[in-house]
Amino acid sequence: MTQVDDAVLGIDEQGSTEGWDIEQVQRRTVRTLLASQMSGGIGLVAGYSVTALLADDITGSKTMAGLAAASLSIGAALASFPLARMMARSGRRPGLLTGYVLASIGGFLAVLAAITRQFLFLPVGVALIGVGNATNMATRYAAADLAKPERRASTIGLVVAATTIGSGFGSLVSLSVFDPIGRSVGLPDYAGSFLVGALLFLVAAAIVEIRLRPDPLVLAGGVGGDGEDTRLPFRAALGLILANSKARLAVLAMMVSQATMVGTMTLTPLHMNDGGQSNGAISVMLFSHILGMYAFSPLVGRLADQIGRYPMLVFSGVLCVAGALWAGFTPPEGFIGITGGQTVIGFAWCFGVIAASGLLTDAFPVEQRASVQGAGDMCMMAFGAVAGVSAGAIVAYRSYLDLNLAAAILGVVLVVAVLITLVGPPDRDGQRGPTVFAVTPVPGQ
Repeated sequence: MTQVDDAVLGIDEQGSTEGWDIEQVQRRTVRTLLASQMSGGIGLVAGYSVTALLADDITGSKTMAGLAAASLSIGAALASFPLARMMARSGRRPGLLTGYVLASIGGFLAVLAAITRQFLFLPVGVALIGVGNATNMATRYAAADLAKPERRASTIGLVVAATTIGSGFGSLVSLSVFDPIGRSVGLPDYAGSFLVGALLFLVAAAIVEIRLRPDPLVLAGGVGGDGEDTRLPFRAALGLILANSKARLAVLAMMVSQATMVGTMTLTPLHMNDGGQSNGAISVMLFSHILGMYAFSPLVGRLADQIGRYPMLVFSGVLCVAGALWAGFTPPEGFIGITGGQTVIGFAWCFGVIAASGLLTDAFPVEQRASVQGAGDMCMMAFGAVAGVSAGAIVAYRSYLDLNLAAAILGVVLVVAVLITLVGPPDRDGQRGPTVFAVTPVPGQ
């Protein structure tokens, strides 16, 4: 029996790579994460696509619609670090399993909101679905646990790309297939999308529980052996990030990428709806935006490994500015401009999150990574939640253009932050980013 076959029986708690074919285990791990990401991606987007529409239908308020949609990021922010702590203590599998199960419960609560017309169930349910978002994001780090340093960003990009299939498919069929299926069995508008999403989160949980063996973080030595607790408190993990220039930049880049994406996308479906655009047009816009986020992530990961993390972060900021201005200056009935701008913002997110994830992983030893990654993701999701909540108020009291101008400013902030990191003083340990953009792989960059 092979080592991987042994792992299926649960022989995976050694915390040592001795006797394992690491390349074979890594291939199995990546295949498993690809499958769970596809299922979890459909579950996530199927519900999120209709969140603002259902909230607006129940309350008639764009502010409440923005709050409901932002609950996804709020839930993800609240869950990111606790899930990472669970992984640091017990491995990736228990954390991913817990996250997907909670997300499924959230989907069923959102169905209940549609049936009862009680708004409170919706933000609570969507917040739990946000736990699924945090779980989907955590898979990129699980893929990197056993990856070689020079392949980390490429591996992260490959797993992120699986969301293209899941999320892209979910965005296309949420309103056009899942919702009509729900109505055909007597469910109200938008309930069908949440129901299918809840079921697919359970599928993702089953894939992780059955197939993610051996646990990659345990095998990489990131989980303490002999009772040793490798978990770090949030304050300690955040302190490590703040003391490391690479980590500070990485977390800032993830925060900017998430905030610009969530902030602009939260109200874009309603903005298009106000312009008289059809549900089909909104679905195509969502699909194009998601393609921008995920379709080219393997290429982006390869570029981040070969050219360096810093040029990719600069490019992310530039794309953010360009996409936000394009979408913002397009009138609500302008399908091409809004779709094009949101697609470019999706590209900006892709470059920012993949390069930053690689940079954050590079910055710390394996026993600290899970906690630090969780703290970084918590900051990213929290800033996205603030952007999502603010988006509703900005559009309600100002305009969709002002929302996109704010996103463009964040893109400028990211570019400036990269330049400051490159030319700024070194950390206390003497480490800092390279002084010029690399054209060949830079160890540790």
